[in-house]
Amino acid sequence: MAVLRLQAVTVAAVSLLSGCALWPSEPGQMGDTAPAAGSPYYSTASAGGGTQPPILGTSSFEPPGVTMGGPTGTFVGKQVQDMQEELQRLQTSVTEHNDQLQQVRRKIIEDSQRYHGTVAAINTRLQVGTTPGNPILVQQFNAAKSDLDRLSADIGELNQLGTAVTGDSTMSSFLGESVRATFQVSGAVDEDHRNLAILQDEVDQTAIIVDRLLSELSEDIRRQTEYVSTERSNLNLLASGIRSGQIYGASLINQAIFSSTAGSGPALGGALPSADIRDRRPLVVIRFDRPDVPYEQAVYNAVSKVLDRRPDANIDLVAVAPSRGGAARVSLESTKVRRQAENVMRSLVDMGLPPSRIAMLASTSPNATTNEVHLYVR
Repeated sequence: MAVLRLQAVTVAAVSLLSGCALWPSEPGQMGDTAPAAGSPYYSTASAGGGTQPPILGTSSFEPPGVTMGGPTGTFVGKQVQDMQEELQRLQTSVTEHNDQLQQVRRKIIEDSQRYHGTVAAINTRLQVGTTPGNPILVQQFNAAKSDLDRLSADIGELNQLGTAVTGDSTMSSFLGESVRATFQVSGAVDEDHRNLAILQDEVDQTAIIVDRLLSELSEDIRRQTEYVSTERSNLNLLASGIRSGQIYGASLINQAIFSSTAGSGPALGGALPSADIRDRRPLVVIRFDRPDVPYEQAVYNAVSKVLDRRPDANIDLVAVAPSRGGAARVSLESTKVRRQAENVMRSLVDMGLPPSRIAMLASTSPNATTNEVHLYVR
């Protein structure tokens, strides 16, 4: 029977998983406290355990209007009228951009609801159990991916709108400077300065609205971009669940903190560095003493709980071959267990753990009776 040994941080009691026995090892490593509250599984609302779309801004941005002054017959009066017309054009542009923003927001809400509804249906089917590679789930997955692509397109529209609103902001700043400069022009009558004062107030109010519009739009773009990126990672993990016919949880990338000092990633070519594991306690031991060992769920649960406690943790993935049976036998098993370790690594990457957070190493053990892959927290 294939055996996976997990520490107290990963399981609290003996469980059965497709013929694999899981039990806690000795306390004292990676903490002995109970896991944090909350299920690691998906909620039916999203591809990531409880992930919800970010809240969009709700403000509507309506310019205050322009008070048109009558002609005064002076050069300054003509400048004031020209700037009033410029302000009208600016406010018309702001109104149009506000209408576009509200329209895109409605599209985002519709696309997001459709996406989450599809993902919820997939997760519900996985939760009650289904066949590996169920074609109905594959079709639903493709629909969810298309919905997420639509959300990406919506973000593209927000970015284009942001560029246009930046132009509005530049124009409002220019008008404000022009109004202040016109106060210094000689040859004005009192009515010109009264009209200028009114115009200055309306330009300042418009500038405030444009700044608020640009700020809220930028925040919408930032939140939606992060959300879509996270959901793409969650979809990768959901695809793994559909292939295996079982439900996992939120992508590990949501729990991991990217670090420039993390490892260089797993080596898929050339010799693996040797690892001394004699004094290290493994987080997970996967024994490949049978074909198709169902290790994914146990590995996900173990790594997920570690990242809950230590979001900056890295994983050492060690391919361990038995050292008995002569040099030729050791070499053969070392090659075989390396491929098995690479499969485990690919599973971790599919689950969302960045490759830079995984180091692949090799070792032999006189105590191993079959090929093993060990996971260690670093």
